[in-house]
Amino acid sequence: MTDQTRRPIGARSSRWAQQAAGWLAARAISPDLISAASIGFAVFAGLALWLAGETDGWARAALLVAGAALVAGRLLANMFDGMVAVEGGKGGPLGPLWNEAPDRIADLAILVGAGSGAAAMGAAPDWLGWLCACGALATAWVREAGARLTGMMDFSGPMAKPHRMLTVIGASLGSLLEWLWGGDGGLMAMALWAIAILTWWTAWRRLAGVARLLRGAS
Repeated sequence: MTDQTRRPIGARSSRWAQQAAGWLAARAISPDLISAASIGFAVFAGLALWLAGETDGWARAALLVAGAALVAGRLLANMFDGMVAVEGGKGGPLGPLWNEAPDRIADLAILVGAGSGAAAMGAAPDWLGWLCACGALATAWVREAGARLTGMMDFSGPMAKPHRMLTVIGASLGSLLEWLWGGDGGLMAMALWAIAILTWWTAWRRLAGVARLLRGAS
């Protein structure tokens, strides 16, 4: 039976994920510590993406690759904390808090960092990363408020957390090829505009879904 309170992640059932989670659960590594580690991944990812906009050449390429890898690390930490807590049976009383609070910090760090990097290259306005981050906070708030009001978690997109992070990863790696057409941060800027627009649309879509459920219940 599917746990409706957990984000559906296909990779969670893969063999490599099960083995990695089992390895973590067999050691003195708590799910709360893994959740905290996701903040570290996100902060350094945001810093790398910001500095990538302040440099060029091989230094910029290295920072873009590092940023993409660190964002992926954030996603993996987000997956493994739940697996160690639930499948590994190591969940604690503060688990729900650690499951949510670091995500809000991580979204802010990565999206603002990416936006600052794009702005430093003159490809985006200074506030674009903040617009993305506020949209991410809005989707999370609607999801949690909807769960309290209806008893159902809505993890739908089109720009839920995994989609946002994969978009940033794709834009970071794609930006390595911008020299082919003389690009200067435009790919990351386009990705952030897509994240901003679709994230706010996701928040509205989730809010409309909560309203439909409440009308149906009445």
